[in-house]
Amino acid sequence: MIFEPSPNFDAREEPVSHLVLHYTGMPTGRAAIDLLKAPRAKVSAHYVIDEDGTVFNLVPEAMRAWHAGISSWRGKSALNGASIGIEIVNPGHEWGYRAFPPAQMQAVLALCQGILRRHAIPARNVVAHSDIAPNRKQDPGELFDWPWLAAHGVGIWTDDYAPPGDLMADLAAIGYDITLPQDAVIRAFQRHFLPAHLTGAPDAPTTGRAAALRRLVDAAPETP
Repeated sequence: MIFEPSPNFDAREEPVSHLVLHYTGMPTGRAAIDLLKAPRAKVSAHYVIDEDGTVFNLVPEAMRAWHAGISSWRGKSALNGASIGIEIVNPGHEWGYRAFPPAQMQAVLALCQGILRRHAIPARNVVAHSDIAPNRKQDPGELFDWPWLAAHGVGIWTDDYAPPGDLMADLAAIGYDITLPQDAVIRAFQRHFLPAHLTGAPDAPTTGRAAALRRLVDAAPETP
């Protein structure tokens, strides 16, 4: 791990209960790190993971980094105070979105597993930036391998479909802020849990997958 301290943090006032994964969305990893360290930018993350698997630590986990912005999950807002943020180097949709290399994903897995050992973060609170800000963000996006991470104990996943119920009620129970535009919320859910099906519409695959995922979430313990 390489230390690249950022001045962009302040004190926590609550325990860590969420893990938020982002992509950097900039042409290079170096450009992203420089921005996250720039006082004028007023943004930061706890970690950055480069495409070769190198991990950079910018903010101590005990401190509040400024990565989530206006955000909400399971009724909790302003998630900077309760989360650890990981920026994963990828140009993103603006600069040439591409698959995340195996070395990078292995580093993501190892770092996440360590964070989950150190903090009481339930699987349902391992989320994408797009999950907590669906009207603003789309990272880490539909090419990110959430099923593989979940298979190794990081986050939650299902390949199942269940008889559909009320889609928006199911999405709210999973964690989404359904007061935001419906198509944005649905597309954020699809990016994470149905990535080959980015319709933004309340169609059969989406309602079936949401119903199945809600069953998992409802059965999950409040704490890990």
